[in-house]
Amino acid sequence: MSNSTDIEICGAFKATDANGKEHAIKGIRIYDEGYGIIDVFVDFAANMEAGSFRDTVLIQQILTRLRSVGYVGPDFFATDPTLQERKMIVLEAPEEFCQFAKTKGWKNLAEEFE
Repeated sequence: MSNSTDIEICGAFKATDANGKEHAIKGIRIYDEGYGIIDVFVDFAANMEAGSFRDTVLIQQILTRLRSVGYVGPDFFATDPTLQERKMIVLEAPEEFCQFAKTKGWKNLAEEFE
């Protein structure tokens, strides 16, 4: 969360995975601009088990947190497995997330071409 092109969606919280293990999450962020599809970065304080990005219980708790800060819309899940890291889950948000992201300062670059 040190990059000046990031928008912090929410700060630190804890979430539990399907095995009951609690994870400290440093925050959720997005890039400040993009072309309609938004990657949502969930930064963890410690390394996670391999494949944690597929843990539906953990993902649901992250979505619950996003909803608590104002996101209204359908669930979304982890994006391309090659983008996942030991301390970060990358989620691909649906179109409905764009309206919420705009309230946080996100700019849709695709609108410039319409």
